[in-house]
Amino acid sequence: MSGLIRYWAAAKAAAGVAEEAFEGEVLAEVLAAAVARHGVRLGEVVRRASFLVDGAPVGRRDPADVRLAEGAVVEVLPPFAGG
Repeated sequence: MSGLIRYWAAAKAAAGVAEEAFEGEVLAEVLAAAVARHGVRLGEVVRRASFLVDGAPVGRRDPADVRLAEGAVVEVLPPFAGG
């Protein structure tokens, strides 16, 4: 499957891009490939991030169990500060 991954805030800074295409069948595969491309800094952000797939929160589901549809949009949302 192919789709688009969007990075927000610290994830965008760590990846060095706002968005990019991905290939993968499950969320864990897509995230592992992104960390392999962009490095340990993105990996640190991803470990603390939450994710949306096509606008729906992944929540506490294991990323290995989150299947992606063709054309899916994955959003990487790092923890936000503020109140």
